[in-house]
Amino acid sequence: ACGAIKEYQADTTEIKRMFVLPIGRRKGIASKILIELEQWAKELSYAKCILETGVNQSEAIELYHKNGYHIIKNYGQYENAVKSVCFEKILN
Repeated sequence: ACGAIKEYQADTTEIKRMFVLPIGRRKGIASKILIELEQWAKELSYAKCILETGVNQSEAIELYHKNGYHIIKNYGQYENAVKSVCFEKILN
């Protein structure tokens, strides 16, 4: 399993490279990685996280909804990507 963050704007980090091998799915691993990435982002003083996934990635979409992300307008390089869905979460 893996995940990363990358600065998008001064107050915003982008979640990148979220992936869990099939054998590790549905065991809470992705949520644990996501929580750690969010904590790291908070430690670096980011106010929010954004991310992109594919419209057909139902497990990923479910993961992000379950972890407090909401759908936003596609941003940056995904702005006109019809097969992308973008999410955002404000960090407290």
